Amino acid sequence: MAAAFNTLLGGIIFAIEELSQFHIKYYKSPLFIAVIISGLVAQGLGGSYLYLGTPRLDVSGFEVFLAVIVVSVLCGYFGSKMCHVMRRTMNFFRTFSNQKWEVGIILLSAILMATAIFFLGTDVMGSGKQIMTRTLFTEDKTVAIYPSFARMAGLITSFSFDGAGGIFAPSLSTGAAFGALIAQVFDLAGGNADLLILVGMAGFLTSVTRTPFTSAIIIFEMTDRHSIIFMLLIGSIIANVISSLVEEKSFYDYLRDDYLAEIK
Repeated sequence: MAAAFNTLLGGIIFAIEELSQFHIKYYKSPLFIAVIISGLVAQGLGGSYLYLGTPRLDVSGFEVFLAVIVVSVLCGYFGSKMCHVMRRTMNFFRTFSNQKWEVGIILLSAILMATAIFFLGTDVMGSGKQIMTRTLFTEDKTVAIYPSFARMAGLITSFSFDGAGGIFAPSLSTGAAFGALIAQVFDLAGGNADLLILVGMAGFLTSVTRTPFTSAIIIFEMTDRHSIIFMLLIGSIIANVISSLVEEKSFYDYLRDDYLAEIK
């Protein structure tokens, strides 16, 4: 994470939050050294950069605080539900041991993704960074209702069948789409809309990983906007509470349990 997003502190906090239930004191030094080295190597090769850039932010009016709560609740609920569906899908298709069935499932997934991209546009494909940069750094902050749900469906379709692409960046862009959508509902523009987009990113990532402090810090490091760290933490914590009510454990915890059961 430190190398991918140029967020050294986020990488350290993520490792701590994920492993805090174990005896982190026994391996904290190698852990911190590994994160710092990977981050320094990435900066040495790519230079010091912000993954997203520096958006213009504003916090004004009671509506903004209400909108932050709404987007956090939505991201917490739908992010956790997405992980639930993804896990059930993975477990279901593990029952197919026939190679022909496996190839057929992969082809079907590819066709579904290609069809969605053809009819819904490129906003539903890839990491979704184009959504984040467009809504944060241009005047065009309008987002339709479908991109958030189409991106969740795409993540389920690709990740559930071991497709490449990961889960972090798509989760961030899905949260950004939710934030932009709620900004339209509350008729917020400019810096207020940018704030909701960033809170949505932190909230949705929290619902997937159950690491609220990591999510807030990683967005802070991506944008170099320390002034909104309080709002990011509020959004992440609300999303974490909602997602915990929907699903008892995080998606990574379930993956770990499945891997351990498979090994045994």
